[in-house]
Amino acid sequence: MAEELKVDAKQAVGQDAELAAENMAEGTEKTPEIDVDSDYEASKEYSVSDIDKNEAGTGAAGANTPNEFRQMAKDVNPSANA
Repeated sequence: MAEELKVDAKQAVGQDAELAAENMAEGTEKTPEIDVDSDYEASKEYSVSDIDKNEAGTGAAGANTPNEFRQMAKDVNPSANA
């Protein structure tokens, strides 16, 4: 379901955004169509990496413990108090 973008140059942040909003309001620049449902469906393709779709990814994710992360932090910055 496409939604209508309501352009308001007063809400634009930055000179380029203000100019684009003014042009859209005047009709000299096309207003982009927003289809939230379509964008959401497309985003699902990127929400899971390939490694997480198999056993290797599951094992790698389960192997990390908070103590391992603390040790990695100490290795990176030994002078920090963790």
